[in-house]
Amino acid sequence: MKFRLLYITLTALTLFSCSDFEELNVNPNEPTTVGADVLFTNAIRNSVQTTSNEAFLLSNNIAQLTGKALRAEVDSYNWNAFPTVWEGLYTSLTDIESALSIATASQNSQMQGALLVMRSWIYSELTNAYGDIPFSEAIGGANADANFTPVYDSQESIYSALLADLGSAATLLGQGGSIPGDILYGSDASKWIKLANSLRLRLLMYQSTKTDVSSAFAAIAQGAPLFESNEDQATLSFLSAFPNQFPTIPLKQGDFDAVAFSNSALSVMSGYNDPRLSRYARPDNEDFENPTFSGIDNGFGGQTGSRLGLAYFDYPGQITAQERGLSYAEGIIMTYAEVEFLLAEAAAKGWIAADTETHYKKGIKASQDYYQVNYGPYGFSDFEDFYANSGVAFDETVDIWEQKWLALYFTALDPYFEVRRWYVEAGGFDGLRFLSPPSGTNYNNRQLPMRFLYPGQEQSLNSVNYSAAKAKYDGINGKMWIVSQ
Repeated sequence: MKFRLLYITLTALTLFSCSDFEELNVNPNEPTTVGADVLFTNAIRNSVQTTSNEAFLLSNNIAQLTGKALRAEVDSYNWNAFPTVWEGLYTSLTDIESALSIATASQNSQMQGALLVMRSWIYSELTNAYGDIPFSEAIGGANADANFTPVYDSQESIYSALLADLGSAATLLGQGGSIPGDILYGSDASKWIKLANSLRLRLLMYQSTKTDVSSAFAAIAQGAPLFESNEDQATLSFLSAFPNQFPTIPLKQGDFDAVAFSNSALSVMSGYNDPRLSRYARPDNEDFENPTFSGIDNGFGGQTGSRLGLAYFDYPGQITAQERGLSYAEGIIMTYAEVEFLLAEAAAKGWIAADTETHYKKGIKASQDYYQVNYGPYGFSDFEDFYANSGVAFDETVDIWEQKWLALYFTALDPYFEVRRWYVEAGGFDGLRFLSPPSGTNYNNRQLPMRFLYPGQEQSLNSVNYSAAKAKYDGINGKMWIVSQ
């Protein structure tokens, strides 16, 4: 009987269909698919967390806005691969592509447009860091036709595609639909359009040392919606609880203190009595009415300088940003100040018919407004007083570069990208009065590196295409298309 019962049970199980098992295994309280809104939220948050973290670790230090007080390999140009840039941004692109497939299938034009803007920004950060990268064949995901060994597209072709995608995005955003999951702009399509066009200006300026962009720049600057105030800029507010905080907030104190304010930035800002000093750095004496600061020289390591500003970290027992009525740090994609500096430089170069100083002045004011500055401790009554009497008034193009450099603080990887562009255009550090070759032992003959190295994992995962791309560049000194002359 025992064996017969087992046989009957097995027979019954055999006759019970697989579809019946599937129905029993469905959890009605757990979604079986992830919506485009969730994917979009994840992509925005994770990509901006990645770039904000890399601004702290890499771009601010390379651009000499800050410096490494410990482990000074970045400052001294002793560069290995920085794999967290590659991994973090390509992971976010996976969510972008999945959400884009859903938005396309549902014919949600505005969602498609916003996703194209985010995708273009992420790819621009990647190609500006590395040069040629997987693009046209990247992010196949779990599709049956997924290509796990994508070709590395040329940077020139990527730039062309990104500019076209941003133009298409602006058109899509002007059509019907909605933007669920939008934690950047709260589903405001008009602001996404302004971001798309503002990013187009950024990309055109980046490639201006390589090709004539004047006509394309003028067409956008004079005929498309752009950022018009700080209310338009692309900055992500983080939450107060881990893991959705600004990346430096939850760090251990020792890790945060590994980066300090730089002498390069301190020299320029103290020379103008720039009130942003009290926002970029924490006063050494903790006195915000009579603040004192110190900086470190890039390249040495083992130095002590002013800690970064209140918005970036809460020190136990010391005054906090909240106590001073200040906002905590946001993740910056692009600011209104940057757009004004782009327009100022374009006017100075004769690309657009506009007053250079007007845009330059607006750029400085926008940055100071964003950082909630207090003019009193620096001897000024307001912005007009500062502009007229600090020595910052416009005189030559390098003034635009200097003020834009300061305004790019913590703007993703762009402090490095812009310093690199100016370095090439000016013929080296000698042409940039606000920067100098790094001090101490240097591993690149004191020449600014031109790119990041590809992560080592690519050699094993995508060997053929990795080797072909790597062969085009001389390590960190290999000049990608936008900086080759």
